Amino acid sequence: MSLFNAAYQCLSASTIEEKVLLTQAFAQQWTERTLVWSEADEPPPLAISIPGRPAQPRLVAPRELPRRRLSTHEGHAALLHSVAHIEFNAINLAWDAVYRFRYMPLAYYDDWVWVAAEEAQHFQALRGHLRSLGYDYGDFPAHNGLWEMAQDTAHDVLVRMAMVPRVLEARGLDVTPGMMQKLEAFGDQEAVAILQVIWQEEIGHVAAGSRWFHFSCAQRHYEAESTFRQLIKDYLKGDLHPPFHQEARLAAGFSAAELAALEARYGGSGA
Repeated sequence: MSLFNAAYQCLSASTIEEKVLLTQAFAQQWTERTLVWSEADEPPPLAISIPGRPAQPRLVAPRELPRRRLSTHEGHAALLHSVAHIEFNAINLAWDAVYRFRYMPLAYYDDWVWVAAEEAQHFQALRGHLRSLGYDYGDFPAHNGLWEMAQDTAHDVLVRMAMVPRVLEARGLDVTPGMMQKLEAFGDQEAVAILQVIWQEEIGHVAAGSRWFHFSCAQRHYEAESTFRQLIKDYLKGDLHPPFHQEARLAAGFSAAELAALEARYGGSGA
């Protein structure tokens, strides 16, 4: 089986269990190099309006998501559900980065298969904790913003690497520490431990986006920092909200100049 066919199977899987199991199996096969990596006789990638997903959660516009207080049992579960939803989407985003963008170096596919496998682990950990609280993935509505950005950037790997890992996923580097503080105050040490692992590993995922964004810029002789600023203007719907976590973002491949530009445009100082 080819890597691209494996990626498409993972994208198409409509049940949670199938998507996670296929991700784990194909990631292991890719590590063992038993999947074929070749562009020869490979059909071009198909447009995917929405990847395979379970019937629940119900997808709504972000403004339609109900506000819930963390101080309530339901609000506590809803917060964890929202993070689990991000991680479930991130499995699809990683596989789409493999499936959609061809003629990239081998190391590119190594990175995004590895990211897909870690995102599946993150989702499983969050789902398991959510179930221990008496809820499950799908019990709360969610929005589709991550996949909408995937559609908007499906035409160009450079734009995808800028806008999904370096903008949308990098927001997790900024907000997760505050989320952990709230959960610790609530007394949920298990959730804090899960989010600590996710936060550390997401630095590496955003760094992969930075690596391939810079690679693509160099291929086209683009100046990376000005290109990144322009892509944010062109593709981001709404604003970025400070503060920006400087230490995490620097570790994830942002430059000091980029962080200064973000703070100058959107305000606030980094953590």
